[in-house]
Amino acid sequence: MQVMERIQADVERHPIVLFMKGTPQYPMCGFSSRALQALLAAGADRLHTVNVLDEPEIRANLPRHSNWPTFPQLFIHGELIGGCDITMELFESGELQRIVAEAYQP
Repeated sequence: MQVMERIQADVERHPIVLFMKGTPQYPMCGFSSRALQALLAAGADRLHTVNVLDEPEIRANLPRHSNWPTFPQLFIHGELIGGCDITMELFESGELQRIVAEAYQP
């Protein structure tokens, strides 16, 4: 599977995907850590994460796919939500909690 197809498959297969630096257990950048913590606090306990440090092809090509240059990148139902700043703004406004709850509804 080509890298662009894999990215597309990941964001279509999982309701919530966070492309981040590091893992949920060991985030390797402050922005990824903050976005992850906001998602978990918002109830995204089943989110799918991709460690772009272990996936150099995804790290190189995801910005082309999403037209977003930095990491982390949050996708919900295949749609790019944004990076850390947008995730934090949504969390602080209470909107992220609503979006996450809707994402997990059948």
